[in-house]
Amino acid sequence: MELDSIKIFTKSTIRQALELLDKSGLSTLFVVENNDELIGILTDGIIRRALLKNYVLDDLVNSIMITDYISFNINSENSEILNAINDSVKIIPLINEENKLIDYASINKIKKISISSPVLKGNEQAYVNDCLKTNWISSQGKYVKKFEDQFSNYHENYLSLAVSNGTTALHLALESLNIGLNDEILVPDLTFAASVNSILYTGAIPKLIDVDPITWNICPTAIRKSINTKTRAIMVVHLYGNPCNMDEIISIAKEHGLFIIEDCAEALGTFYKGRPVGVFGDVSTFSFYGNKTITTGEGGMVLFKNEKHYQRGLLLRDHGMSKTKRYWHDIIGYNYRLTNIQAAIGVAQFEQLNEFVSTKIRIAFSYNKFFSPFNFFQIPEQSSNTINSYWLYTLLVKNNSPFSRDELMEYLSSFGIESRPIFFPIHIMPPYKNFGNKNELINSTIISNTGISLPSSVSLTIQEQEYICNTILNFITLKQKP
Repeated sequence: MELDSIKIFTKSTIRQALELLDKSGLSTLFVVENNDELIGILTDGIIRRALLKNYVLDDLVNSIMITDYISFNINSENSEILNAINDSVKIIPLINEENKLIDYASINKIKKISISSPVLKGNEQAYVNDCLKTNWISSQGKYVKKFEDQFSNYHENYLSLAVSNGTTALHLALESLNIGLNDEILVPDLTFAASVNSILYTGAIPKLIDVDPITWNICPTAIRKSINTKTRAIMVVHLYGNPCNMDEIISIAKEHGLFIIEDCAEALGTFYKGRPVGVFGDVSTFSFYGNKTITTGEGGMVLFKNEKHYQRGLLLRDHGMSKTKRYWHDIIGYNYRLTNIQAAIGVAQFEQLNEFVSTKIRIAFSYNKFFSPFNFFQIPEQSSNTINSYWLYTLLVKNNSPFSRDELMEYLSSFGIESRPIFFPIHIMPPYKNFGNKNELINSTIISNTGISLPSSVSLTIQEQEYICNTILNFITLKQKP
């Protein structure tokens, strides 16, 4: 509902108000001055009572409006707004600091609930201020080392290297293994394009592998069938926080002498058989983009199993410049460094990691409880001996559903709830069509066409999640009507 359709000016008549109420289909109008300052509320009940008291249709609305009403600042939390809505108060105006009407909320319309947004409630500001006070704002400074040490301590003392983003982390990981021209890298067809792009940056060839229909991760059986003499490595992606079958993948890699690269961009806090993901590969990578479990705005991390690969990665990250002879370049390198300010935010975020992951798991379990009774949803897998960190809560709308994934997304959007589809399968996009056989990539296509991610922010409140589930339930009821 457009705001202008339920807004009326003080000099309007009761007749005009009735016409507007009839047109909008709502029971409430907001009375404003010409500058949109909110001064009163008008409902169909107020008008009815006024007419019974001998007011006439040509009287002005400011003569009958009420000025004692509930309103909220536009920046208020949805949970506060939802708590105020009841049988008596069904529509609440949202205003700015100047009391100007900006929007409104109701049980069927609240402020947009984003799919994922950062929570900066810890020591982020204090650590950033420390950087500013000491003038250590570039890639030199204590927080870069602190951030790397946090990662190493969490990941069984693997060697850590902070970098500028998750994509540069992947590229650096591959380069540190000397992956290069015409090497073939097995990579899942269902992933974000950065996984494949990083392979192409090195001159290597990505070979797209289908995913398992239950876990949505790279399929070990399909990996075995795809290995040839050019195969150099397997890149696994722990999609949406669900760990891959690392035992079987490690067995295959050992059998054929292949490297393993773990793309953990979406899986910080995920565990496989009691160990954090990232410690199973020869190199592993993480992303700290704004929608990840912890964020530095942009940023990434590379973990190394051995010193040799770490030293090469360290050299490549810093322009290929010698560590003993300043401004002497031993090899062609890159500027993939993370700033001290970004690292300071990362340190503060990492201090809250366990809390963030616990919250995401709680959110996922609540969603699972809601969706489980319906046989037309496939909820995300949690295998035994694993901890899924549920970066984004994602499920499938199966073919026997009375509605499509896209219909559900459109309905949610109309009620202020953001959702998003699963990634497109890599093989259908123009730059990557030659890297996979579409006839062998069936599961990734089905999952992509039916998958939907729901709001999963650490800041998502219980009231907001209940609102989301109730909205979906209303949609299901609507679609199941004969």
